Amino acid sequence: MTDYKQADAAQLQQRLTQLSDLLQACVAAGASIGFTDPQDRASIERFWNSRAANLRSGESELLIACQQDVVVGTVMINVGGMPNGRHRAEISKLLVHPRARRQGIARQLMQRAEQRAQAMGKTLLVLDTRSGDVASQLYLSLGWQIAGTIPRYAESITGELEATTVMFRLLSEG
Repeated sequence: MTDYKQADAAQLQQRLTQLSDLLQACVAAGASIGFTDPQDRASIERFWNSRAANLRSGESELLIACQQDVVVGTVMINVGGMPNGRHRAEISKLLVHPRARRQGIARQLMQRAEQRAQAMGKTLLVLDTRSGDVASQLYLSLGWQIAGTIPRYAESITGELEATTVMFRLLSEG
């Protein structure tokens, strides 16, 4: 059984090892999520520690999925920004541990993130994903639309420069 919950900064710190293990496993499996060296644990932990500050400031929210009290999935809702963007949020770090995939966890996390964003009054969500990635099909099935593609956007763990696809989802006509 998978348990879904919102995590605050203190809970992130308590689960830092689990979150870092998750991110490390996803990078090692080839996920394009900002990191190119799955063995660089220090950078991974620095990333999560910086997200704790964003959680404290209210710029981000973190949703986690746990199985047997171990984090197996995450998604972040990033709401900080300029006054002209108060209606939108960015979705990032949709992660599911390779051993927990194909169980609907990513879909549940995305649906919960969309519900949470809507409850915060957001009417537009944006994200980017590696072009051709399996996640694109998930996003499309949830009603996301493609805004465009940027070539040579991100370096992969093999050193190749890959394109990213920018996507959006209108939550309401506002």
